[in-house]
Amino acid sequence: MDQQLHLRRMASLRTPTGLSEDAVKDISAAATTLLADVFALYLKTKNFHWHMSGASFRDHHLMLDEHGEQLLAMTDPLAERVRKLGGPTLRSIGDIATRQRIADNNADFVHPHEMLAELREDNAGLVASLRNLHGVCDEHADIATASLLENWIDEGEQRVWFLFEILRETNR
Repeated sequence: MDQQLHLRRMASLRTPTGLSEDAVKDISAAATTLLADVFALYLKTKNFHWHMSGASFRDHHLMLDEHGEQLLAMTDPLAERVRKLGGPTLRSIGDIATRQRIADNNADFVHPHEMLAELREDNAGLVASLRNLHGVCDEHADIATASLLENWIDEGEQRVWFLFEILRETNR
């Protein structure tokens, strides 16, 4: 595609926000990458939810279902925020795969403690990414996006805390 056509198409996505072009570019790019991570973590969480086994099956199965619901609830507001800013967001599963920083787990069997430990680390990484994006929003005075992120940081910290406490005995 020639550069002129690409620029015209991108210009048609722009929305008046009062934020600079750099702010829109920086926040949109970081938020879209974060969105890919949220989808990747959502699917991994559901994978482990579906394949959970062991003595604490019911508790872990239900907890991972709750975690999945929290993650899925983030996706639409985050994508819509990017669009409100005038940036492009995810378009497909393939787009997610090229952007995600959270690794998939396609193993046939994963021990329940390994599942929970992997999710603990992935959620901690997601919280760090949320904080990083909050910093970008602060740099550009994007209060609305920063506000969305604050509750998600708290929810992510809670997921990490729950997973840590479940694994406390194995952490020693």
